[in-house]
Amino acid sequence: MRAFIVKRYGKKEKLHLTELPEPNVKENEVLVQIHSAGVNLLDSLIRNGDFKLFLPYKPPFINGHDLAGVITKVGPKVGKFKIGDEVFSRVGDYRIGTFAEYISVNEADLALKPKNLTMEEAGSIPLVGLTAWQALVEIGNVKKDQKVFIQAGSGGVGNFAIQLAKHFGAYVATTTSAANIDWVKKLGADLVIDYKVEDFETKLGDYDLVIHSNRDTKILEKSLRILKPGGQLISLVGPPTPEFAEKIGLPWYLRLVTKLLSSGAKKTAKKLNARFLFLFMRAEGSQLGKITQLIEADIIKPVIDKVFPFEQINEAMTYVESGRTKGKVVIKVK
Repeated sequence: MRAFIVKRYGKKEKLHLTELPEPNVKENEVLVQIHSAGVNLLDSLIRNGDFKLFLPYKPPFINGHDLAGVITKVGPKVGKFKIGDEVFSRVGDYRIGTFAEYISVNEADLALKPKNLTMEEAGSIPLVGLTAWQALVEIGNVKKDQKVFIQAGSGGVGNFAIQLAKHFGAYVATTTSAANIDWVKKLGADLVIDYKVEDFETKLGDYDLVIHSNRDTKILEKSLRILKPGGQLISLVGPPTPEFAEKIGLPWYLRLVTKLLSSGAKKTAKKLNARFLFLFMRAEGSQLGKITQLIEADIIKPVIDKVFPFEQINEAMTYVESGRTKGKVVIKVK
Protein backbone atom coordinates (compact mmCIF):
# COMPACT_ATOMS: atom_id res chain seq x y z
CA MET A 1 0.00 0.00 0.00
CA ARG A 2 1.01 3.63 -0.43
CA ALA A 3 1.68 5.66 2.69
CA PHE A 4 3.26 8.96 3.73
CA ILE A 5 5.90 8.56 6.43
CA VAL A 6 7.89 10.80 8.75
CA LYS A 7 11.53 9.85 8.12
CA ARG A 8 12.91 12.25 10.72
CA TYR A 9 11.56 14.93 13.02
CA GLY A 10 11.80 18.55 11.92
CA LYS A 11 9.70 21.59 11.02
CA LYS A 12 11.22 21.72 7.54
CA GLU A 13 10.84 17.99 6.93
CA LYS A 14 8.38 16.71 4.34
CA LEU A 15 6.38 13.50 4.53
CA HIS A 16 7.71 10.87 2.13
CA LEU A 17 5.51 8.71 -0.09
CA THR A 18 6.52 5.07 0.11
CA GLU A 19 5.24 1.52 -0.42
CA LEU A 20 4.58 -0.54 2.72
CA PRO A 21 2.95 -3.91 3.45
CA GLU A 22 -0.76 -3.96 4.28
CA PRO A 23 -1.15 -3.87 8.10
CA ASN A 24 -1.87 -7.04 10.08
CA VAL A 25 -5.14 -7.24 11.99
CA LYS A 26 -5.14 -8.22 15.67
CA GLU A 27 -8.05 -10.02 17.29
CA ASN A 28 -9.86 -6.85 18.43
CA GLU A 29 -9.07 -4.79 15.33
CA VAL A 30 -10.46 -4.16 11.87
CA LEU A 31 -8.66 -3.30 8.65
CA VAL A 32 -10.01 -0.13 7.07
CA GLN A 33 -9.52 0.90 3.48
CA ILE A 34 -9.14 4.65 3.91
CA HIS A 35 -11.21 6.85 1.60
CA SER A 36 -10.43 10.19 3.23
CA ALA A 37 -8.22 11.57 5.98
CA GLY A 38 -8.64 14.82 7.84
CA VAL A 39 -5.54 17.02 8.17
CA ASN A 40 -4.95 18.58 11.58
CA LEU A 41 -2.36 20.90 13.06
CA LEU A 42 -1.54 17.99 15.36
CA ASP A 43 -0.13 16.13 12.35
CA SER A 44 2.37 18.94 11.81
CA LEU A 45 3.26 19.10 15.49
CA ILE A 46 3.91 15.35 15.53
CA ARG A 47 6.14 15.67 12.44
CA ASN A 48 7.98 18.62 13.99
CA GLY A 49 8.76 16.59 17.11
CA ASP A 50 6.85 18.95 19.42
CA PHE A 51 5.20 16.02 21.23
CA LYS A 52 8.02 13.49 21.17
CA LEU A 53 8.58 13.95 24.90
CA PHE A 54 5.06 12.66 25.56
CA LEU A 55 4.41 10.64 22.39
CA PRO A 56 7.80 9.20 21.43
CA TYR A 57 7.09 7.85 17.95
CA LYS A 58 10.23 6.37 16.46
CA PRO A 59 10.81 7.38 12.81
CA PRO A 60 10.05 6.17 10.26
CA PHE A 61 6.30 6.11 10.99
CA ILE A 62 3.10 6.92 9.10
CA ASN A 63 1.49 10.21 10.09
CA GLY A 64 -2.22 11.07 10.28
CA HIS A 65 -4.99 10.79 12.90
CA ASP A 66 -8.41 11.08 11.14
CA LEU A 67 -10.08 8.69 8.72
CA ALA A 68 -13.27 7.67 6.99
CA GLY A 69 -13.37 4.43 5.04
CA VAL A 70 -14.68 0.90 4.62
CA ILE A 71 -13.86 -2.19 6.68
CA THR A 72 -12.21 -4.94 4.61
CA LYS A 73 -11.17 -7.38 7.38
CA VAL A 74 -12.22 -8.02 10.98
CA GLY A 75 -10.36 -9.69 13.84
CA PRO A 76 -11.89 -12.78 15.48
CA LYS A 77 -12.95 -10.91 18.66
CA VAL A 78 -14.55 -7.92 16.91
CA GLY A 79 -18.25 -7.77 17.75
CA LYS A 80 -19.49 -4.33 16.75
CA PHE A 81 -18.48 -4.16 13.09
CA LYS A 82 -18.45 -6.26 9.94
CA ILE A 83 -16.80 -6.25 6.53
CA GLY A 84 -18.34 -3.56 4.34
CA ASP A 85 -19.25 -1.18 7.16
CA GLU A 86 -18.53 2.48 6.45
CA VAL A 87 -16.75 3.89 9.49
CA PHE A 88 -14.84 6.90 10.75
CA SER A 89 -12.31 7.37 13.53
CA ARG A 90 -9.68 9.44 15.25
CA VAL A 91 -7.32 6.52 15.73
CA GLY A 92 -5.62 5.99 19.07
CA ASP A 93 -2.29 7.46 20.09
CA TYR A 94 0.63 5.15 19.20
CA ARG A 95 -1.66 3.70 16.48
CA ILE A 96 -1.67 6.68 14.13
CA GLY A 97 -1.14 6.32 10.39
CA THR A 98 -4.17 7.51 8.41
CA PHE A 99 -2.07 9.07 5.64
CA ALA A 100 -2.13 5.69 3.93
CA GLU A 101 -4.40 3.45 1.90
CA TYR A 102 -5.08 1.03 4.78
CA ILE A 103 -4.86 1.01 8.55
CA SER A 104 -5.65 -1.45 11.33
CA VAL A 105 -7.87 0.15 14.00
CA ASN A 106 -9.07 -1.02 17.42
CA GLU A 107 -12.84 -1.39 17.28
CA ALA A 108 -13.18 0.75 20.44
CA ASP A 109 -11.87 3.74 18.44
CA LEU A 110 -14.40 3.35 15.60
CA ALA A 111 -17.94 4.47 14.91
CA LEU A 112 -20.27 3.99 11.96
CA LYS A 113 -20.01 6.88 9.50
CA PRO A 114 -22.99 9.27 9.57
CA LYS A 115 -25.28 8.16 6.74
CA ASN A 116 -25.88 11.72 5.53
CA LEU A 117 -22.19 12.55 5.02
CA THR A 118 -19.79 11.91 2.18
CA MET A 119 -16.49 10.19 2.95
CA GLU A 120 -14.70 13.54 2.75
CA GLU A 121 -17.17 15.16 5.16
CA ALA A 122 -16.91 12.23 7.58
CA GLY A 123 -13.11 12.27 7.42
CA SER A 124 -13.15 15.91 8.58
CA ILE A 125 -14.99 15.19 11.82
CA PRO A 126 -13.29 12.82 14.29
CA LEU A 127 -10.44 14.80 15.90
CA VAL A 128 -12.23 18.16 16.02
CA GLY A 129 -15.53 16.56 17.00
CA LEU A 130 -14.02 14.59 19.86
CA THR A 131 -11.98 17.60 21.00
CA ALA A 132 -15.11 19.74 21.17
CA TRP A 133 -17.12 16.97 22.87
CA GLN A 134 -14.50 16.24 25.51
CA ALA A 135 -13.95 19.94 26.23
CA LEU A 136 -17.59 21.04 26.33
CA VAL A 137 -19.45 17.94 27.50
CA GLU A 138 -17.08 15.59 29.30
CA ILE A 139 -14.96 18.19 31.15
CA GLY A 140 -16.84 21.49 30.79
CA ASN A 141 -20.29 20.01 31.50
CA VAL A 142 -21.79 22.89 29.55
CA LYS A 143 -25.38 23.76 30.46
CA LYS A 144 -28.22 25.87 29.13
CA ASP A 145 -27.67 29.64 29.41
CA GLN A 146 -24.02 29.33 30.46
CA LYS A 147 -21.59 31.73 28.78
CA VAL A 148 -18.90 30.04 26.70
CA PHE A 149 -15.99 31.71 24.90
CA ILE A 150 -14.63 29.63 22.02
CA GLN A 151 -11.47 31.06 20.50
CA ALA A 152 -10.84 30.89 16.72
CA GLY A 153 -14.42 30.19 15.73
CA SER A 154 -13.68 29.71 12.04
CA GLY A 155 -11.11 26.97 12.67
CA GLY A 156 -11.75 23.23 12.63
CA VAL A 157 -12.40 22.81 16.36
CA GLY A 158 -13.96 26.25 16.69
CA ASN A 159 -16.76 25.84 14.17
CA PHE A 160 -17.67 22.41 15.55
CA ALA A 161 -17.56 23.64 19.15
CA ILE A 162 -19.84 26.59 18.36
CA GLN A 163 -22.47 24.27 16.94
CA LEU A 164 -22.17 21.83 19.86
CA ALA A 165 -22.32 24.53 22.54
CA LYS A 166 -25.40 26.06 20.93
CA HIS A 167 -27.05 22.63 20.86
CA PHE A 168 -26.69 22.51 24.65
CA GLY A 169 -28.20 25.99 24.97
CA ALA A 170 -25.10 28.03 25.81
CA TYR A 171 -24.49 31.68 24.96
CA VAL A 172 -21.42 31.60 22.69
CA ALA A 173 -18.80 34.25 22.03
CA THR A 174 -15.94 33.71 19.61
CA THR A 175 -13.11 35.43 17.76
CA THR A 176 -12.41 35.48 14.04
CA SER A 177 -11.39 37.87 11.26
CA ALA A 178 -13.81 40.39 9.77
CA ALA A 179 -14.29 38.27 6.65
CA ASN A 180 -15.74 35.39 8.69
CA ILE A 181 -17.97 37.26 11.14
CA ASP A 182 -21.27 36.62 9.33
CA TRP A 183 -20.29 33.01 8.69
CA VAL A 184 -19.62 32.13 12.34
CA LYS A 185 -22.84 33.89 13.32
CA LYS A 186 -24.68 31.51 10.99
CA LEU A 187 -23.02 28.62 12.82
CA GLY A 188 -24.66 29.93 15.99
CA ALA A 189 -22.23 32.36 17.62
CA ASP A 190 -24.06 35.05 19.60
CA LEU A 191 -21.16 37.49 19.90
CA VAL A 192 -18.30 37.66 17.41
CA ILE A 193 -15.12 39.67 18.01
CA ASP A 194 -12.74 40.71 15.23
CA TYR A 195 -9.47 39.73 16.87
CA LYS A 196 -7.46 41.99 14.54
CA VAL A 197 -9.03 45.23 15.78
CA GLU A 198 -10.79 44.38 19.07
CA ASP A 199 -9.53 43.20 22.47
CA PHE A 200 -11.84 40.42 23.65
CA GLU A 201 -11.04 41.16 27.30
CA THR A 202 -12.77 44.53 27.01
CA LYS A 203 -15.88 42.89 25.50
CA LEU A 204 -16.28 39.78 27.64
CA GLY A 205 -16.71 39.07 31.34
CA ASP A 206 -18.29 36.68 33.83
CA TYR A 207 -17.89 33.64 31.55
CA ASP A 208 -18.42 30.09 32.75
CA LEU A 209 -16.10 28.39 30.30
CA VAL A 210 -13.29 29.25 27.88
CA ILE A 211 -12.08 26.87 25.16
CA HIS A 212 -8.54 28.16 24.71
CA SER A 213 -6.54 27.54 21.52
CA ASN A 214 -3.98 30.33 21.27
CA ARG A 215 -0.33 29.74 22.25
CA ASP A 216 0.30 33.38 23.21
CA THR A 217 0.84 33.61 27.00
CA LYS A 218 -0.83 37.03 27.12
CA ILE A 219 -3.95 35.61 25.45
CA LEU A 220 -4.05 32.87 28.07
CA GLU A 221 -3.89 35.41 30.90
CA LYS A 222 -6.61 37.56 29.30
CA SER A 223 -8.77 34.44 28.85
CA LEU A 224 -8.48 33.55 32.54
CA ARG A 225 -9.46 37.08 33.55
CA ILE A 226 -12.80 36.97 31.73
CA LEU A 227 -13.95 33.95 33.76
CA LYS A 228 -16.46 34.26 36.59
CA PRO A 229 -15.46 32.90 40.02
CA GLY A 230 -15.54 29.12 39.73
CA GLY A 231 -15.24 29.27 35.94
CA GLN A 232 -12.86 27.07 34.02
CA LEU A 233 -10.48 27.42 31.10
CA ILE A 234 -9.81 24.30 29.05
CA SER A 235 -6.68 24.70 26.95
CA LEU A 236 -6.17 22.70 23.77
CA VAL A 237 -2.61 23.97 23.31
CA GLY A 238 -1.07 23.81 26.76
CA PRO A 239 0.90 24.10 28.84
CA PRO A 240 0.34 20.42 29.77
CA THR A 241 -0.45 19.69 33.41
CA PRO A 242 0.58 16.97 35.91
CA GLU A 243 -3.00 15.67 35.79
CA PHE A 244 -2.57 15.07 32.05
CA ALA A 245 0.82 13.43 32.63
CA GLU A 246 -0.62 11.10 35.25
CA LYS A 247 -3.62 10.24 33.09
CA ILE A 248 -1.46 9.00 30.22
CA GLY A 249 0.99 7.25 32.53
CA LEU A 250 4.10 9.38 32.09
CA PRO A 251 7.08 8.74 34.42
CA TRP A 252 7.66 10.91 37.51
CA TYR A 253 10.26 13.15 35.89
CA LEU A 254 7.90 14.10 33.05
CA ARG A 255 5.19 14.78 35.59
CA LEU A 256 7.63 17.17 37.22
CA VAL A 257 8.26 18.83 33.85
CA THR A 258 4.52 19.39 33.33
CA LYS A 259 4.22 20.78 36.87
CA LEU A 260 6.87 23.37 36.08
CA LEU A 261 5.40 24.18 32.66
CA SER A 262 1.87 24.73 33.98
CA SER A 263 2.68 26.38 37.31
CA GLY A 264 2.22 29.94 36.00
CA ALA A 265 -1.18 29.29 34.46
CA LYS A 266 -2.39 27.36 37.52
CA LYS A 267 -1.26 30.13 39.91
CA THR A 268 -3.01 32.80 37.84
CA ALA A 269 -6.19 30.72 37.72
CA LYS A 270 -6.10 30.11 41.48
CA LYS A 271 -5.75 33.84 42.21
CA LEU A 272 -8.86 34.42 40.09
CA ASN A 273 -10.75 31.57 41.77
CA ALA A 274 -10.89 29.76 38.42
CA ARG A 275 -9.62 26.45 37.05
CA PHE A 276 -6.99 25.82 34.38
CA LEU A 277 -7.14 22.44 32.63
CA PHE A 278 -5.27 20.97 29.69
CA LEU A 279 -7.02 18.69 27.20
CA PHE A 280 -5.14 16.36 24.88
CA MET A 281 -8.09 14.62 23.29
CA ARG A 282 -8.23 10.84 23.10
CA ALA A 283 -9.76 8.38 20.66
CA GLU A 284 -13.25 7.33 21.76
CA GLY A 285 -15.61 5.47 19.43
CA SER A 286 -18.59 5.68 21.78
CA GLN A 287 -18.42 9.49 21.81
CA LEU A 288 -18.11 9.50 18.02
CA GLY A 289 -21.34 7.51 17.97
CA LYS A 290 -23.10 10.29 19.90
CA ILE A 291 -21.68 12.84 17.49
CA THR A 292 -23.02 10.73 14.61
CA GLN A 293 -26.53 11.03 16.08
CA LEU A 294 -26.26 14.83 16.15
CA ILE A 295 -24.99 14.93 12.57
CA GLU A 296 -27.71 12.63 11.27
CA ALA A 297 -30.27 14.85 13.03
CA ASP A 298 -28.82 17.88 11.16
CA ILE A 299 -27.91 19.52 14.46
CA ILE A 300 -24.22 19.71 13.53
CA LYS A 301 -22.87 20.09 10.01
CA PRO A 302 -19.29 19.53 8.88
CA VAL A 303 -17.41 22.48 7.41
CA ILE A 304 -14.78 21.70 4.79
CA ASP A 305 -12.41 24.34 3.50
CA LYS A 306 -10.55 22.33 0.87
CA VAL A 307 -10.01 18.75 -0.34
CA PHE A 308 -6.53 17.79 -1.56
CA PRO A 309 -5.59 14.68 -3.54
CA PHE A 310 -3.58 12.02 -1.69
CA GLU A 311 -0.36 12.95 -3.46
CA GLN A 312 -0.55 16.53 -2.10
CA ILE A 313 -0.48 15.77 1.63
CA ASN A 314 2.53 18.04 2.20
CA GLU A 315 0.76 20.92 0.48
CA ALA A 316 -2.33 20.26 2.62
CA MET A 317 -0.30 20.34 5.81
CA THR A 318 1.35 23.62 4.79
CA TYR A 319 -2.09 25.10 4.15
CA VAL A 320 -3.31 24.03 7.62
CA GLU A 321 -0.16 25.48 9.20
CA SER A 322 -0.94 28.86 7.62
CA GLY A 323 -3.78 29.32 10.11
CA ARG A 324 -6.05 30.68 7.39
CA THR A 325 -8.38 27.73 6.98
CA LYS A 326 -12.15 28.11 7.20
CA GLY A 327 -13.21 24.75 8.54
CA LYS A 328 -11.33 21.51 7.86
CA VAL A 329 -8.84 20.37 5.25
CA VAL A 330 -9.24 16.81 3.98
CA ILE A 331 -7.19 14.38 1.90
CA LYS A 332 -9.02 12.26 -0.65
CA VAL A 333 -7.21 8.92 -0.46
CA LYS A 334 -9.44 6.66 -2.56
